[in-house]
Amino acid sequence: MKKIGIIVGNGKLPLYFLEEAEKQELDVFPLGLFDSIDEGIKSHKNFIAFNIGEVGSIIKYFLLNNINEIVMLGKVEKDIIFKDIKLDRFGEELLRRLPDRKDETLLFAIIAFFRLNGIKVLPQNYLLKGFMFKDECYTNIKPTVEDMKSIKIGIEAAKALSEVDAGQTVVCKDSSVVALEGIEGTNKTIKRAGELAGAGTIIVKMSRPQQDMRVDIPAVGIETIKRAIEIGAKGIVGEAGRMLFLNRDEAIKLAEENSLFILGVKV
Repeated sequence: MKKIGIIVGNGKLPLYFLEEAEKQELDVFPLGLFDSIDEGIKSHKNFIAFNIGEVGSIIKYFLLNNINEIVMLGKVEKDIIFKDIKLDRFGEELLRRLPDRKDETLLFAIIAFFRLNGIKVLPQNYLLKGFMFKDECYTNIKPTVEDMKSIKIGIEAAKALSEVDAGQTVVCKDSSVVALEGIEGTNKTIKRAGELAGAGTIIVKMSRPQQDMRVDIPAVGIETIKRAIEIGAKGIVGEAGRMLFLNRDEAIKLAEENSLFILGVKV
C-alpha cells in the first residue's frame, strides 16, 4: 500500500483528504502542528503531533516510516506561527537563514529542506481536484450589474493585497473597498467589514499571482458562508481553478436560504 504523509494545520481540509485517500486505499500518516486541529484527525490510527519548529524531527519521522511524499494541508494562522514555537537545531538554522518572516518565505524554506532530504511536497489539491472553484455562479441568486462593478474592484484589490503577502480577502460595497485582510485572518476581516459597512457587502477571495499549489491554496467553505450571513453580505466570490470550494452542497443550500450568491470567476 502506498504511503503518504500529511502535515496538518487547522480546518476541515485534511479530513476531506483523508476521506479521498481511504477511497484510493492509501496509507496516510497525519502529522499535527497545533492542539487546535480537528479532533477527527487526532483520532486517526497513524496520527502523531510535533511542534511546527521541530523541522528535523518531522523529517526524521517521515523517513523512518518510509514516506517520501507528503501534502501540507490546513490553515496555519499567522498569529500562531511563532506563538509557541519550539525550535530544534534544524529549525533554528532555518529561521536564521530566512531573509524575512513572511509565512510564504517560511513555507518555501521548509519545502526546500524537505526536498534536500528526499521528501517531495505534492500539490494541496492532490486527490482534491474535484473541490476546486469553477467559473460559474453556484446559486440561483445572481450578482447584479452594480455588484459586478464592486466585484471587479474587489478582485483588483485582492490581487494587489496578495502580492505583498498580507492576505487574500477583500470586502467591498458600492464599488468601494471596506476591509482588507491582515494578520487576523478571513473570518475576522469579514466581521470587521460588517461593523464598518453594515449589510450588503461582497466578499472577494483570490489566490496569489504566483500561487504555488503546494502551499496555502485559499478556500471557501461553510464557515465562510456563515460569517457572511452574520454580517448580511450579498455574496462571496472565489477564483476559479485556483481555489478550493469546500462543503459545496451544504454551502450552496445555506447561501440560497439567506439570499447570498456564490460566484466563481476566472481571472
